[in-house]
Amino acid sequence: MTRTFETAAAPHWGPARSVRRLMAWVLLALVPGLAVQSWFFGPGVLVQVSLAIVFACGFEAAMLRARGRPLRPFMTDLSAPVSGALFALCLPPLAPWWVAAIGMAAAMGVAKHLYGGLGFNLFNPAMVGYAVVLICFPLEVTRWPAPHAVDALEAVRAIFGGQLPTTRWDAIAQATPLDATRALARSGATLAEIAQDLLYRRASPQAWRWVVLAHALGGLLLLWRGVIRWQVPCATLATTVVVSLPFWLWDADLYASPVQLLTEGALVLAAFFIATDPVSGSTTPRGWLIFGAGVAVLTLAIRRWGVYPDGVAFAVLLMNCAAPWIDLHTQPRIYGRSRA
Repeated sequence: MTRTFETAAAPHWGPARSVRRLMAWVLLALVPGLAVQSWFFGPGVLVQVSLAIVFACGFEAAMLRARGRPLRPFMTDLSAPVSGALFALCLPPLAPWWVAAIGMAAAMGVAKHLYGGLGFNLFNPAMVGYAVVLICFPLEVTRWPAPHAVDALEAVRAIFGGQLPTTRWDAIAQATPLDATRALARSGATLAEIAQDLLYRRASPQAWRWVVLAHALGGLLLLWRGVIRWQVPCATLATTVVVSLPFWLWDADLYASPVQLLTEGALVLAAFFIATDPVSGSTTPRGWLIFGAGVAVLTLAIRRWGVYPDGVAFAVLLMNCAAPWIDLHTQPRIYGRSRA
């Protein structure tokens, strides 16, 4: 005789969420953006990602040894490869190999293990590493090649030997669309004139838009699998549109459209892969909305008035500082407890 048992009323404990499994999904979601970026900017992108992951794992192991922690549980959780991949996707494909080494030393040694390792870091390690190399080595971190301008052999020579193809220097020392827009706007050109300028067209905004769309596809995969919550990416993207749309409608020659702001830079990558970091970001539902909105507002402010063309890394780090305060003031009310 088959006996049945009634299921108890909710709430129920959900299945455990493995760090390794979540990080594996993040790495998988980065594949579309990595593939498109490699297609346009050459195999140097793959070399940079490989270098950053190797350095990240190396510094992770060294810091674990120095702290007397076991290697196996931490080296197999895939958090170090995720930090390395996110960092490398922000680098030009011809950046010298030591840029990845210095960036990962700052990311893993300072931003992560100085605060106690995974789960205790206040700042996003990948963004700390990128901010360090951007401030210290602005030339190496802002020199992008034109799409399809460099083959595999030239990329290896540039990365490990510092031998840039001098015969095609104009195809190597390219600006990004944000760099070109900033330079031309400072000379007094309107956005309509910038769109027709050779400097902007050589920055290949179409290629960058395809990269952004690929990252958005990966981000949707993370949402579908429940790896990230919808609040942070939706707040980041929606705030960008809400803040920029009135200015664009007021004067389209002076202010960029929301589409241009989202597709020419790292805002989409940050919205899905960086600002959603569960450790360095907020931990409450309302806090996620505030955190994502803050990343968008700060990024737009830095792009408009700051020194750097994009500013996503600095926006994320500033919001990392604010995350504990946001959590303090957005805690949900416990049932039965008054608001006073």
